[in-house]
Amino acid sequence: MAGSVVIVESPAKAKTINKYLGQDYTVLASFGHVRDLPPKDGSVRPDEDFEMDWELGDRSKRHVDEIARAVKGATRVYLATDPDREGEAIAWHVQELLKEKRLAGREIRRITFNEITKSAVLDAISKPRDVDQELVQAYLARRALDYLVGFTLSPVLWRKLPGSRSAGRVQSVALRLICEREAEIEAFRPQEYWTIEAEFKTHDGATFTARLTQLDGKRLEKFSLTNKEQAEAALARIRPMLFKVGRVERREVKRNPYAPFTTSTLQQEASRKLGFGAVKTMRTAQKLYEGVDIGGETVGLITYMRTDGVSLSQEAIDGSRRLIDQTWGAAYVPEKPRIYKTAAKNAQEAHEAIRPTDLFRRPDQMGRYLDKDELRLYELIWKRTMASQMASAILDQVTVDIMSKGAEAVFRATGSIIRFDGFLKVYQEDKDDDGEEEENRRLPPMKDGDDLTRGNLKSDQHFTQPPPRYTEASLVKKMEELGIGRPSTYASILQVLQERNYVRLEKRRFEPEDRGRLVTTFLESFFNRYVQYDFTAALEEKLDDISGGRIYWKDVLRDFWQHFRGAIDGTKDLTITQVLDALDEALGPHFFPTRVGADGQPIDVRACPTCGSGRLSLKLGKTGAFIGCSNYPECRYTRPLAVAGEEGEADADRELGPDPETGLTVVMKRGPYGVYVQLGTESSKEVKPKRVSLPRGMEPQDVDLNKALALLSLPRSVGMHPSTGIEIQAGIGRYGPYLKHGDAYKNVPPDDDVLTIGLNRAVILLGDNLAKKAVAGRELGNHPKDGKPISIGSGRFGPYVKHNKLFASIPKAMSSDELTLEQAVELLAAKAAKDSAKKGAAPAEADSTAEEKPKKAPAKKATTTKAATAKTATAKATAPKRASAAKGDAAAAPKKPAAPRKTAAKATKVSEPF
Repeated sequence: MAGSVVIVESPAKAKTINKYLGQDYTVLASFGHVRDLPPKDGSVRPDEDFEMDWELGDRSKRHVDEIARAVKGATRVYLATDPDREGEAIAWHVQELLKEKRLAGREIRRITFNEITKSAVLDAISKPRDVDQELVQAYLARRALDYLVGFTLSPVLWRKLPGSRSAGRVQSVALRLICEREAEIEAFRPQEYWTIEAEFKTHDGATFTARLTQLDGKRLEKFSLTNKEQAEAALARIRPMLFKVGRVERREVKRNPYAPFTTSTLQQEASRKLGFGAVKTMRTAQKLYEGVDIGGETVGLITYMRTDGVSLSQEAIDGSRRLIDQTWGAAYVPEKPRIYKTAAKNAQEAHEAIRPTDLFRRPDQMGRYLDKDELRLYELIWKRTMASQMASAILDQVTVDIMSKGAEAVFRATGSIIRFDGFLKVYQEDKDDDGEEEENRRLPPMKDGDDLTRGNLKSDQHFTQPPPRYTEASLVKKMEELGIGRPSTYASILQVLQERNYVRLEKRRFEPEDRGRLVTTFLESFFNRYVQYDFTAALEEKLDDISGGRIYWKDVLRDFWQHFRGAIDGTKDLTITQVLDALDEALGPHFFPTRVGADGQPIDVRACPTCGSGRLSLKLGKTGAFIGCSNYPECRYTRPLAVAGEEGEADADRELGPDPETGLTVVMKRGPYGVYVQLGTESSKEVKPKRVSLPRGMEPQDVDLNKALALLSLPRSVGMHPSTGIEIQAGIGRYGPYLKHGDAYKNVPPDDDVLTIGLNRAVILLGDNLAKKAVAGRELGNHPKDGKPISIGSGRFGPYVKHNKLFASIPKAMSSDELTLEQAVELLAAKAAKDSAKKGAAPAEADSTAEEKPKKAPAKKATTTKAATAKTATAKATAPKRASAAKGDAAAAPKKPAAPRKTAAKATKVSEPF
């Protein structure tokens, strides 16, 4: 048995480290956390000074037993779990379990390394330490806080707000950020403003554009021109003016490189540049950290990826400066090495930034060892690290004021010229939601007093934009700014919010679900303190103080629990009515947005569409919240909570009026597949009333009786195709609006209205291909032998001729448009002869009518008998092999006969509207 046992978290890491240490060491994996708080009430007991119960995971028992067996024969144990607070906690848990198994007599030491390289591991082995109890206490405090919030607050949610999932200490605050941003967007009212731009030309013929900044001695602010009339007046004033260069201002600007990656900045940039979510970024980085096989040796490619430190080791700094000099020259190496310091308190215990373990492993050399995503992330980390040690970029920023001869109007153009690219040679950080950066434009050479020729003069209408929804990158950045959560928690926070269906990602931006908004509003109304940003950030600072030894962990828990218990007790007498009133008032603008009718008058969106006298408001049922009428139970109108794009469904489930022709009532209803209009009511299960779904883009509130009748009259005739003379119809099928031309169908795009689409547009949409298919459906005439029709069709393998059940392909050399009856008969006869030859019968009847004649029956029987005989012979030949297969020799089992070849008859199937 080896003298020392090394315990790491993952088996991949264990395999690599075992190669570094040799036979005197046994390296085993704990497979992450080995035990946790049982998911039941009472696992943390505040009344017993926050005693905590721990439970060994079902899948952990086997791994812990294996570790215990190895430790029994060892003299020394190294706990080499990850170098962060969670890794320290795992080391502590393993140590406690070894004590329980009476194995604590061995020397148990803690080692950490920031990268999985041989030198780093051996260096760590030479510098062991004890488990850091202050880091462990910070972990215990965080775990207890999260447990107490989750297991105390969640039951309150379930009782007072049915349909809710659960609440988390940090997740609830992150959810509030998303919901508040959505509320800002909904409350936003765009403001109109206009800008004026002119094109100018220099003596050398170079052109550039500039924006009007001053007119008649007044500086133009953003909202100086608020409508078209004011903009037109300004244009009329400027048109006769002549212009010259008033002033050219140049200044040198130095841009310094960005610091190396931390966990949060890596997640942000991977989201912006690579489109990776936070979870995918961390999963891919984990693979790079644990290592890949290079030349038969597993090598860790990056340092530990959970950190908010920005410092680099001296070895990394020296290596990057040498590589910069070799690759881009001495001009790109700054005079002094760049030293970065984090602004965050207790930055993950002062870890290094995320960097390649060996910068000389260039990304272009790693393509054969990494998959696509791993290579892209490695390249991002490599470039950011290299850029962080490169020289600053130097730019000339130029501002040019263009004045009219009398200085009545002043235009301004800004731009920049890169004099020395420096770190921009390698890397430039992306930004979220950047507008137009005019300063990055290139401007032609000019000097004061130069005359300019004015070209195109135009005004542009603009509207102010609401704040953008959070991306994963911008949400992580905001949480980091507020001090909410820590690098190791960001990915899991975003994942939990989506798993609970509190938010969804649409086009890489977070949108809150109504369930999430209800939970947030409930917490803001009755537990406001615990979703405040500064309170959550202050609690994070206290946890950092615990890990730094500045405060005792149970003091933090006692202070928190005293206030939190009081807040929980304060909701015992809270009634459902009080909850509903609070939610209805706060979320009214969301569920009942203000709308204006065609006459310009506001619409009472709270009025019940069924009874007319009731008021719509939030209600709670066993399955959650919904919208209901105040006249319940007399009026049973209900609808689910509106979601994005479905606000108009409040006007579903209503009568539209009588059909003038039948007298039946036209109603609009909402079903499991959306809103539809219906003619009459169901009189029996056998007789179903006609229904038509509302096409995508048609809002229920916009449907009146006339529009409903138009939908119910579908399919309608659009007109006759000018080339084929076949009618084109428009209708709505199971897959949405469509055009039908003969046997051919075509989807109607969302921008076209199936009720109003015209003949010209329909012909364009159908295209030549579908027109040819319709032409192919024509009859050529009757077969000369039996008088039955011969027609042209089009299938998956191309055009064909058909007679009874016989199909013959039309050769590419023949045109289906010009095919004659005589040519079709020849093709059919040849196909019949070919089929008969395959069956072993004489082609006596090659006129495609053979299947109707009794004398063909013996031939069929002969074929069947022949096949049966062959099958019997095969069975006899394989009998011994089947016997051996019964004993386990699966390879000797007879193969299943191939299915008979399908005939061209398949081509007769006509596709439905798609």
